[in-house]
Amino acid sequence: MIQLLSTDFDGTLVDHTGKPPVSKALFTALAEVQQRGGLWAVNTGRELHHIVEGLAEFAFPVEPDYVLTAEREVFHRGPTGQWQDYGDWNQRCVAAHDELFNVAGKLLLDIEAFLHKIPGTQRISMGGRIVGLVTVTEEDMDRVCEFLDRERLQVPGFYFMRNSVYLRFCHEDYSKGSALGELARLLGLKREEIFATGDHFNDLPMLDGRYAQWVACPGNAVAAVRDTVRAAGGYLAKGTCSHGVVEALRHFGAVQGS
Repeated sequence: MIQLLSTDFDGTLVDHTGKPPVSKALFTALAEVQQRGGLWAVNTGRELHHIVEGLAEFAFPVEPDYVLTAEREVFHRGPTGQWQDYGDWNQRCVAAHDELFNVAGKLLLDIEAFLHKIPGTQRISMGGRIVGLVTVTEEDMDRVCEFLDRERLQVPGFYFMRNSVYLRFCHEDYSKGSALGELARLLGLKREEIFATGDHFNDLPMLDGRYAQWVACPGNAVAAVRDTVRAAGGYLAKGTCSHGVVEALRHFGAVQGS
């Protein structure tokens, strides 16, 4: 039986152009899962404060049990209800990324030089170093990713996560997938007890079957996600965003309905 849901947020649960952006059927499904003792984790590229704001903005009446943020961090509720680090994963994640960026100076300079060839690209910096970027178009981001796929091999462990025209540099050992794996370890759950769903490139690490046996994507998912879910024996929903998620949960028997 499915014991843990790992769901992306934007584009999977939330349709930013939909009216309403989240179907009431999703709220009912999430409540049903929790009422029978199941757990729900939001697995998102948003930072912690941003996902807290998002849940409030879209009036989620159901609270997640866990939040996995920035495509790599793991949080649970503290004694007073605040979100806090779960285990030492987040500390290890920070240390690994600090070490990675310390040895990636030349590569980062090469990336900066390449970005000058793509007008309108915005750099995302933190602590005086570039940690990500935003392009004007999807086609521009395709060019960036082709470049990074070649050049990142200069630095072992250097990787990146893409969502539409947004991209974040990261250590290849830390992703939505490995964060889900760590959460499962902490909870003592097997992959056969985990469901995961997402719609975009940065969701791929949790949808390939390594960390969740039951995988799905909504009808609006990009081709790479659909291919990955199909290869993992998962479910490709027809409905978009939250409608597709509910469809998948019903398909796998995680919630009632037809």
